[in-house]
Amino acid sequence: MPRRQPTSRRIATATRWPLGVLLTSWRYLWRTTPMRRMELAGALRHDMPPALHSAAALDELQLPEHGYGPLMHRRYRVGVAGAQCTPEELFARVQADPDCVSPSEFATFQKVLGDEGSMTLNDEFVVRMASPWDGPVRVMHVSETSHRFATLEGHLEAGQVEFRGELDEDGLLVLTIESWARSGDRFSNIMFDHAKLAKEIQVHMWVSYLERLIDASGGRREGLLEVRTRRLESTELADGPWPNSDRGRRELEAVSGRALNFDPDNDGPFDEQHGWEVDRYSQQLPPESPGDPEHDGSWEAARRLMSDYRFADHKMIVAKYDPSRPLARRDMLLEARFHGLRFYFGVRVGDIVDEVRTVDGRRAHVWGWSYRTLQGHLEAGEMGYEVWKWRDSGEVEFRIHRFVRSAEGGNPIVRLGFRLLGRREQERFAHRACERMAQLVALERDNPPAEVSVPEDERLTAPSSVG
Repeated sequence: MPRRQPTSRRIATATRWPLGVLLTSWRYLWRTTPMRRMELAGALRHDMPPALHSAAALDELQLPEHGYGPLMHRRYRVGVAGAQCTPEELFARVQADPDCVSPSEFATFQKVLGDEGSMTLNDEFVVRMASPWDGPVRVMHVSETSHRFATLEGHLEAGQVEFRGELDEDGLLVLTIESWARSGDRFSNIMFDHAKLAKEIQVHMWVSYLERLIDASGGRREGLLEVRTRRLESTELADGPWPNSDRGRRELEAVSGRALNFDPDNDGPFDEQHGWEVDRYSQQLPPESPGDPEHDGSWEAARRLMSDYRFADHKMIVAKYDPSRPLARRDMLLEARFHGLRFYFGVRVGDIVDEVRTVDGRRAHVWGWSYRTLQGHLEAGEMGYEVWKWRDSGEVEFRIHRFVRSAEGGNPIVRLGFRLLGRREQERFAHRACERMAQLVALERDNPPAEVSVPEDERLTAPSSVG
């Protein structure tokens, strides 16, 4: 079945659209589900979508970086008492036929790629809606008790949505729908974020979906149904990892097709005697107690900052990448800033280091990663970042190491400027990165990120409030 509707299908969908919207609106007005709705300020650290599976098909995905307006991290959650099946049994039914719990008067799931009666990675569905638009999605994750979709080109949203069920410590079944999405186009953003129409229809749809999941489980709702939204403004996203310009997106897309500009297997040894510049830097961070890294201690704070490349001074270097992809093997576009000029260089992250090392009889827990330069970069080589915790003393260190040499080709004027000033800028970047890491770690330890919320709204009927 083609993902795009044939003309006859679009006409049939448009024909039932007025009736479907009328029925949906009527049921929305008379909804009596007790709900608690909350809206919180979001943060890049907490509200980015999950990383995509390494085997996921990436073509035609419509991810948040392709969308418009704020990113909405939304969670619908409800407890179920007296369930007559396990989470595994419930989700086996749903994954075999997602339409069995869909509110069919407004939306139905139709499989367009993959075997019927099952759900596996990269299967595709179209959510046929009682409107002129359909919602194509692709399976990004499947487990015995959960599955997650990513939106495809043409969807009203750009992002991911996950469905899961689990037992809490008291044995109560907890059902959750969690999404990370922006509007797919400017018109959708107006309808969702300004007119609020699409937002309320979406709430109604997913609450109805949860109610049908409850019915399928054979149980009954326990307590209030919670709808929590964390809103990440587009201005904060502009400072985040996604490219916020057409040129930046084109440059990042081009990076994925480039090869390394040196041969790690044959160009060594990587030392001064063989023409490489080798540098090592170390910065002491606030210490911890001896032993394993502490939860929310210096080591863990540094690891988070390294994962997001937040220790770099944005006045000098900004890294742009797709945050939904794993850090290991990630392609990144480095934007070098120098007195108003912008230069773009591609790099590729290698494997993640997470191990305990023994040095001179002392043991240290080490976490880190490094990237290598790609074709078109002015340099050839590798730069790595690690955070060390010495188990015997509790000392914590941030370390930078690099080996580089000039690459061939490129703009001769830019290359000349790099030869004259590049070494000084490299050292300045490394020293500044060490300083920022120490400052940011101290800040995170003293002031952990806090949620800012608006007053909660507990209601029995939908029209009484817009959450």
